[in-house]
Amino acid sequence: MKNNKDPILSLHNITKSFGSVVANDSIYFDLYPQEIQVLLGENGAGKSTLMKILYGMYQADQGEILINQQKVVIQDPNDALRLGIGMVHQHFMLVPVMTVTENLMLGDEKTKGNAFGKLSKLDRETVRQEIIALGNKYGLQVNPDAVVEDLSVGEAQRVEILKVLYKGADILILDEPTAVLTPQETSELFEIMRSLIKQGKSIIFITHKLKEVLAVADRIAVLRNGKVVGHTTPAESSIEELALLMVGREVLLTATKGQSHPGKVVLNIKDLSIKSKSEVMVVKNFSLQLRAGEIYGIAGVQGNGQSELIEAITGLMQPHSGHIIILNKDVTHSSPRQITLVGTAHVPEDRQKHGLVLGFSVATNLVLQTYYLPPFSNGWVIYPEKVEENADEKIDEFDIRTPSRDALVSNLSGGNQQKVIIARELSRPINLLIINQPTRGLDVGSIEYIHKRIIEARDKGVAVLLVSAELDEILSLSDRIGVMYAGELVAEMDAKGANREQLGLYMTGSKKEKMLKENINQ
Repeated sequence: MKNNKDPILSLHNITKSFGSVVANDSIYFDLYPQEIQVLLGENGAGKSTLMKILYGMYQADQGEILINQQKVVIQDPNDALRLGIGMVHQHFMLVPVMTVTENLMLGDEKTKGNAFGKLSKLDRETVRQEIIALGNKYGLQVNPDAVVEDLSVGEAQRVEILKVLYKGADILILDEPTAVLTPQETSELFEIMRSLIKQGKSIIFITHKLKEVLAVADRIAVLRNGKVVGHTTPAESSIEELALLMVGREVLLTATKGQSHPGKVVLNIKDLSIKSKSEVMVVKNFSLQLRAGEIYGIAGVQGNGQSELIEAITGLMQPHSGHIIILNKDVTHSSPRQITLVGTAHVPEDRQKHGLVLGFSVATNLVLQTYYLPPFSNGWVIYPEKVEENADEKIDEFDIRTPSRDALVSNLSGGNQQKVIIARELSRPINLLIINQPTRGLDVGSIEYIHKRIIEARDKGVAVLLVSAELDEILSLSDRIGVMYAGELVAEMDAKGANREQLGLYMTGSKKEKMLKENINQ
């Protein structure tokens, strides 16, 4: 796409290394006024590093940044904000116990004095009115008095965008903004982005989701291994071509699997009900049988009880009533360790909260489920060389992109953090795999690989319970599908006969008739 205007932002010859790893290699990048420029690439391709340089969180080893054709120096985020650059991070930077208004005031506290001008206090009302005005202007309406921890994920993201607009940003960097959003929230975000462009803003949109790129981009820059390997537009490209540019090879965009051969019942859930911390019944009389050698996918809009169901099955939450039976053993009130010992693997929805110890190394995180067992330990003694050998094997086998096995897992990209969990959970003998949002935050190459691993586990006789907000993923991987709505299992069907439209009706509560498939191989 030709643009007759001068760029509002230019990055020239940006290079950044971390030890022997070159994260950005002589990158040139332009952003024009009132455009959405997508920065596309695999996990670890250098997208976030480049934007953190632009936002002042990192300093480039070489290269320069120009705004409106003038060279600038950005040493920290305050410099970036003064230059009109705001960044919405993949992991939200909000204080959960504060209100929306209080979060926006942080670092820029407006005050007002008393009648004598001697005392001052925070001027919450002025900021509150500014939030309402910004929300109305950009389609970002949110209750300024709401406490952040009570907001949905989509609402919290609106607050993050409001925060940078409140600070005067004209250039917005959105880093993987849809990684934790439902399809409905993603559509709303795209409408917000288009509204921002109409109001004179410019947006850099970092993602690896190819359908989103074609839906929202004006221009596309593709990074691979720290280098820009292509520029294109949605009109000039396709999902297949973008995948090839990203990964450097052809990618299977749909999982391929053979016929399932279900065996004995591995997971038996009977009339399970679960209350939230606020004593609301979030799962109601839920029953399910899952057999060895099959993948059961649970579809549903996020927030309909899926998270609580998985936490109860894995021992992270105590159910109110009902039973959870794994291989004829009642584990309803068992601890996570006890449930692991009966052959259960768990890939959690929140990888940072429940899947990893962020202050530990990659090598240590890879043995969190087995460090107390041979060959890693003997009683109280842990053998570091065995832990290191295991890490080297898993890093290679699962293509975990890390500077070294000793690197803190907190320093890895979100996708590579997910690979660490997948590698740990699928590399030991298991009977049941519980996997919640397995490819959230992953690029097409990683998605292809993880889908292959899930199918391999099924074909080895593992029972797989899959929860995903991605309908395409549910339809592609599942042998049977259940739909959750308002804490209930409202439909159950064979995946072969399911389609997006049908599932969508159940997911939104438009249809509540339960479709019970004939029992498989009774």
